[in-house]
Amino acid sequence: MNRHPRNPLITRRDIVSSHPALQDVSSVFNPGGAWLDGRILLLLRVQNRARETLFVKAWSENGVDFQVEDMPLPLLGLESCPHRIFHVYDPRITRLDGLYHVICAVDTDQGCFLGWFSTSDFAALEFRGLVSPADTRNGILFPEQVGGRYLRFERPNTLLMVDGVKTGSGIVCASSDNLLNWSGAEKVFSGRPHFWDELIGSGPPPLKTDQGWLHIYHGVATHFGSANIYQAGVSLHDLPCPWITLARGKYNILEPREAYEICGQVPNVVFPTAALPWQTDSRGFVAPNSEIYVYYGAADTCVCLAVTTIEELLEAVHAP
Repeated sequence: MNRHPRNPLITRRDIVSSHPALQDVSSVFNPGGAWLDGRILLLLRVQNRARETLFVKAWSENGVDFQVEDMPLPLLGLESCPHRIFHVYDPRITRLDGLYHVICAVDTDQGCFLGWFSTSDFAALEFRGLVSPADTRNGILFPEQVGGRYLRFERPNTLLMVDGVKTGSGIVCASSDNLLNWSGAEKVFSGRPHFWDELIGSGPPPLKTDQGWLHIYHGVATHFGSANIYQAGVSLHDLPCPWITLARGKYNILEPREAYEICGQVPNVVFPTAALPWQTDSRGFVAPNSEIYVYYGAADTCVCLAVTTIEELLEAVHAP
């Protein structure tokens, strides 16, 4: 992937608001993304100096120049959650069945769950429920039913680190017939110890190609003394059975190299969360030569853009 020369595209200085929770914010990163009415919408994760998380919308016609709104996006229905909520963050957006579905991480007093929100126009997000077991993150919803079922990649946080934080080293595929109740959890793939993707998690929702589902994910190298290094990679999955991995890139496709990726709230992080193609046919297939705009959080501090194509991603996934 090639970094856009205008990076970083959105920083905390672009959050200008009279809202009391959006004064002099600390960071903006890990956006969800979607096409809406011919424009690109980014749903920004904004963190203020209380370390509260809010969502703020940003709009662009060319995918580079963004107009950032000045008010947080309302989250409706959270009172129905059975647990005390601390944070809702890292949205992934999928258009499906005429609605936009947003899967978020929801930190509660009973652990981190996947939360399901939906909207038709992003005037607000309607909370539909917690849709995973506790200690689950990085949920991405497929953009169509597969074999008559809804599918989702997710990461169980079953690995306890020495600092007491739970994380994950494997991605699974869950299925549902109603988007609320999920089961299955077929194993997709695991981290590769001692290499660039020891710990892993899905990035943007998958892209449909004639060779399979292209899946951009993040990998964490933990074997460096000073800090973990978050990178991006790519894998290819069977169209009718996406839990079957057809190929997986040996090399990362983006790693922290620029100052804005190396220095920030969490150093050495590139974290892709949205991949928006510019050309998709009526069956949902992305054209091989279509540009893909991949939006990512850099150092948990700002929003950046990397540009690639389906052809380039397929070359990367098959690289010897």
